[in-house]
Amino acid sequence: MKGTMLSLLLFALTTYFSLSFSTELVRDTNGNAISVSTKVYIQPPIFGAAGGGVRLGETGNSTCPLTVIQDYSELVNGLHVSFGHFILIQQIFTDIPLVIAFSEKPECAESSKWVVVEDDFPKPWVSIGGSEDLKGKHIINGYFKIVEHVHGFGYNIVFCDGICHDIGRYNDENGWRLILTENDPFEVVFENANIGIGRSVV
Repeated sequence: MKGTMLSLLLFALTTYFSLSFSTELVRDTNGNAISVSTKVYIQPPIFGAAGGGVRLGETGNSTCPLTVIQDYSELVNGLHVSFGHFILIQQIFTDIPLVIAFSEKPECAESSKWVVVEDDFPKPWVSIGGSEDLKGKHIINGYFKIVEHVHGFGYNIVFCDGICHDIGRYNDENGWRLILTENDPFEVVFENANIGIGRSVV
């Protein structure tokens, strides 16, 4: 236990002192820095991919909306999320390990935290819930992080399990399911849920 706590402390200190050299503040569409208390909608930039915000949906044989999808309609803002991390600062930075969670969860789910699972679907995909919710599926150990999009207009969300994978989209029954992909990232922006509704030009 002491060894684990020491490892976490060393990780936090190393990350904290390296932030100014290797990372940038993550900002919403109004240019404001996002903190751990900020609730945001995850959406494509107005000149980016088609569709609306990220939300939960039922897929396959599930009767509980556990799958993280992007809505087909540009009029849908989706469900707001918040970000957490393992260092003792309030701001969210690029390239640091994150926890992503919807601000609310369905009653039928154990948790609103994002996880990546694999089953007989063509690609590992993003879900919420715990082992009881996801019986018969393998939950992959890892973490999320936010990186700047290659063209600098928005961000990509990636999942790392030793190797970092882009989060992309797969055209599914109720929307675009968020999946692990290579070299085909889903570019996103973060709309502050406490300020305004609707998509902004970035």
